[in-house]
Amino acid sequence: MKLRRFNADGISAFADFRSRLILEPALTPPTHLLEDPALTEVVSESVDVSPRTFENRLEAGRYLNELVDAAGLKMPERDRGLWTWLTLFFFDSVCPADGQGNRNPQDEARLLPLLDNHQRFYRHLLLGPFLIVRAHRDQPERALAFLKQAVCKPGEIVEQLASRKELVTNRAVVEAATRLYFDHATGSFKRGHSSKTKGGPRRLASL
Repeated sequence: MKLRRFNADGISAFADFRSRLILEPALTPPTHLLEDPALTEVVSESVDVSPRTFENRLEAGRYLNELVDAAGLKMPERDRGLWTWLTLFFFDSVCPADGQGNRNPQDEARLLPLLDNHQRFYRHLLLGPFLIVRAHRDQPERALAFLKQAVCKPGEIVEQLASRKELVTNRAVVEAATRLYFDHATGSFKRGHSSKTKGGPRRLASL
């Protein structure tokens, strides 16, 4: 499918679906909206998007950066229609169904990018990892504490540190967080990485 973006009506249609999903958790994602000419426009005729499920936020961030770069977009982080469209396209990654076929959309900012709210726009489940990988594109591995989580479960580290741009874009802070909370030997997070007590990411964010 060609890379597209929602117009204002398309964003509203997706927002309506999200609101309905809260009350009807087994609702089928309206994928027919993705190519509706009344709701979308093509971003680039030369860029195709392929269905996939991302293993983690790092994989998502890398792929989305490749996609945006291929499309030649100048300020992709300000393109609300693009990120809303991508959210629906990759809905099984950002809001997967459980064993009973139910989905939990949770906080609005996770699915609808709040571009004018500097403390919440990093919560978007696709824009967030895109921006972190972009900020550390010379070495994304320094940000593994922010990127090895499942796309749909960013966790406490992202919640406490990524909401502050001056922290999540700071090489020293990001390296420190990865050193404190991620075990390179096992490829997993250390015990207590999600703790809200002394030594946890909330404490680091307050320093």
